[in-house]
Parts: sequence; structure tokens; C-alpha cells
Amino acid sequence: MSDSPASPLTTADGVPLKVSLRRAVRRSKIKAFLLVSPLLLFLVVAFVMPIFEMLWRSVDNPEVSTHLSRTVEALEGWDRESLPGEEVFAALAEDLREGQQARNLGLLSSRLNYEKSGMRSTITRTARNIGTLEPPYREALIELNDTWGELDTWKLIQRESSPLTISYYLAAMDRQLTPDGEIVRAPESQRLHVTLFWRTFWMSLVITGLTLLLGYPVAFLLASLPLRYSNLLMILVLLPFWTSLLVRTTTWIAILQSQGVLNDLMVAVGVIADEARWQMIHNKTGTIVAMTHILLPFMILPLYSVMKTIPPSYMRAARSLGGRPFLCFRRVYFPLTIPGIAAGGILVFILSIGYYITPALVGGQSGRFITNYIAYHMQTSLNWGLAAAIASILLFVVVVFYLVFNRLIGVDKVKLG
Repeated sequence: MSDSPASPLTTADGVPLKVSLRRAVRRSKIKAFLLVSPLLLFLVVAFVMPIFEMLWRSVDNPEVSTHLSRTVEALEGWDRESLPGEEVFAALAEDLREGQQARNLGLLSSRLNYEKSGMRSTITRTARNIGTLEPPYREALIELNDTWGELDTWKLIQRESSPLTISYYLAAMDRQLTPDGEIVRAPESQRLHVTLFWRTFWMSLVITGLTLLLGYPVAFLLASLPLRYSNLLMILVLLPFWTSLLVRTTTWIAILQSQGVLNDLMVAVGVIADEARWQMIHNKTGTIVAMTHILLPFMILPLYSVMKTIPPSYMRAARSLGGRPFLCFRRVYFPLTIPGIAAGGILVFILSIGYYITPALVGGQSGRFITNYIAYHMQTSLNWGLAAAIASILLFVVVVFYLVFNRLIGVDKVKLG
């Protein structure tokens, strides 16, 4: 008998079996990756890249360094104690002359105007008359517009020459930088965003609480009724999803307005006098009522999915042991529904924070959310940096809320269906 070691197992073409298995596993992994690659590409393009773009815009500050490059270079070494010298004013004149010819000073003037009121008109007027100015430019520019003779103007240009800025985040928190770089509170007439943040959070909590209060009994009925009745009730719960959000919101305007259905009904039954009709629209009440109605199914469905898994025998056993109905509910049934409450709560709260169509239509001035001002800065004021900063803060708050929720309750205990 031969003493040589046994030869390894091979495939039909002579390849060792272990090598063949490794190749098969590698090929299966490649196939799996190729199958999910369209989904990964979609997530990167539609989710990851927009978030990074938003975060970048919230700190991006290229306007001054790009359009006043000669001025920024000439300001290096400036003592900030007195007006810059002639060379700086000459560099400014050259930058403005070039920008006027290229017609690209709009972004620069808007950016500086965010930090100091009147800078847009100053730059526009100076650029329009720059062709008529002759050296020495220092006296000519100051004579054309007194703003160029203010020390704060040059401190602002030097400060905003950095390619990155925290000014947008400070503005989102009702703060601003002084000419010397100190962080102070904005003037009282400009303090708006912090109030809107707090209003958004507490109204979202109220809406979440109301959806829980109204949705819990409905979910309990869905889980307890016979199938033929629960199916009909489920259709009624899902019916709002088949109706346009805009239609549902405008319907509430017709119901809640002073001459609306609800006020007419209360006047008819004598609850209120005709001259004392309630104002329930274009305020916080209208926002809370409309959004509670819209978000109610998002609370009912997670609750129902959990309640449906609770055996009815649990309550019967508790009753047979002498427990009163409310005590049995509080000690046995309610704790088992906490995963559904948690799922519905986090879902409704996060959705309500991000709503802006409904508050814009029914909220008026007192019922608008911070998201309405994100849309305002994106579409009207065109201050995209501030809009990105506000959205980034909102994203940060949602992430913190999610982490706290995960710490206290645990996302693994949440059931959505």
C-alpha cells in the first residue's frame, strides 16, 4: 500500500473543490450586488447626494472670494484699525469693473446684503458708475457712496472672504456676527427662526398626541370586530390615502372658516351667537385640526398591526382572575400595545415636522411651521444657504430624536406591520 497522502477532491475539469466553492461564492456575491446595484444607485442619487449637497450649501461661501478676488488679496495684512489704502480701493474698482462687464455681481451683492443691509444697492450703484471713476479710487468711491468709507464694510468683506462660513447657521438661530467677529443676538425685529422651531416641535407633539388619542380606539375596534365589519372600517381608515392632500386641506378651510359648515351648525343649534363665530382657520387651531386628520391613518395602522397579534384570551384570563376591566386594560393590554404606540408616534412626529403644504394653506401667520420658511428662502428670498442651514438643523434634531427614541424604547421593538 502506498504511503503518499490522499489527493484533494477535484471537479470534473481538475480544479480543486475548495477553489471551485470559493469561486462559486464570489460569483453569487457579485450577482447579488449587481441585482441590488440599481437600488443602491437610486439611494445615492436621490437621498445621499441631496443631503450632502444641503450640508455643503449651509457652509459654502464662495461669492466674495470669487468676485472680489483682487480686493481680498489686497486686504491681506490690513490692520482693521483704519480704512484700507489706495491699492485696496483700486483692486475693488477693478473687480467691480470686471463683474459689471460679465454681469455676475448679483450673487455677491445679495450675499453681502444678507450680512449688512444696503450692500446690494451699494454694489449695484458703484458697478453701474465704475466706468466714470478715475484714480485716486479711494476718494472717488467714498464720494460715490459713503458705505465705502465705513470701516465695518471692509471688515465685512474681509470676514466673508473665507470660502466657508457659519453665518447661515447663526442666522437660523437668530444670531449674527458683529464686524469684529463676535456672536450676538439679532435685532428683535429679525428674531424669527427660533420661535418657529419651537412652534414646529410643540405643535408636532400636540398633533402626535391627538392622533394617538383618536387612533387608539379605532385601532382597537379594527382588531376586535369581526372580519366583515373590520374590513369596512379599514376601508374608511384608508380612504384619505385615496384623496388628494390638497383636496383634504381645502375641505377643512370650507369647514372651519367663520362662515363655514361648523360655525353655521353651531349657530343653528344655539351654541354660539351669529356675531360671535369662532375663528378656527388661518391659525394654530386650523393647522392642528387639519394635520391631525391627515396623519391619523399613520397612527392607526401601526397600532392595528400590534393589536391584531394580541390574543383575546389574555384579557379573558385577567378578567377571570378578578381584575376590573380598566385594571385589566392598564396592566395587561396597554403594555402590549406600546410597540405600536412607539411606531405610530415616531412616524407621525417626524412626518408632522416636515409638513409645509397644510400649514401654508390653513395656518396663517400663527400656525406656520419652520418648513414654510425653508420654502420661502428657497423660492422667494433665494437665500439657499440659510434654507440649507435651517433644513440641516431640522435634520439634526430628527436624528437626535431618533437616537433618544432608540435609547429609551429601542427601534428593534417597533412594529409597523
